[in-house]
Amino acid sequence: MQDNNEIELDFKIDKLTNSIENSVSGEVFDTVVSLFDAKDCKQLNKADWLFDWKLEHKTAGNQIYKLTTISNSTIVQGLISLTDKGDHVFMNLIESAKFNKGKKKLYLGVAGNLVAFACKLSFEKGYDGVVSFVAKTQLIRHYEQTIGAKCFMGNRMYIDTKEAFILTKKYFNDFKL
Repeated sequence: MQDNNEIELDFKIDKLTNSIENSVSGEVFDTVVSLFDAKDCKQLNKADWLFDWKLEHKTAGNQIYKLTTISNSTIVQGLISLTDKGDHVFMNLIESAKFNKGKKKLYLGVAGNLVAFACKLSFEKGYDGVVSFVAKTQLIRHYEQTIGAKCFMGNRMYIDTKEAFILTKKYFNDFKL
């Protein structure tokens, strides 16, 4: 059963890349995922984000992570909110920065990178890479095809160990089980 606080996610996996890729030049930029803190909240322009990340940051149990490039750690490419469920990681929210959305997006691979991080975190916590989330119904097939997610109840989906390992290795080359 879906928790009333859970949001149906509608992120698009535009392309699975090895990092993030400039949509015009094809240049690849190495990324880093790090904790999003109170200082980061103050620097976010609310108009550039669909979700209220300041409120999400205050929600007990949620951990927010930001994706930046190694060459520029001040520009947030995307954000993800995760909750440790004790046996898997749950994705509460995921969002690419405004400039990484739509037909004129600057970078490809942001959502894939963040989902791969959630899988990596699940492996690190001893949960075999398992990640769950609630998908918008019209995107279920997309998630099945792009990241190997599976449905297990209504529109609740999960990424199992095999698919999580493939995704994690794609974005984190040095990752080992």
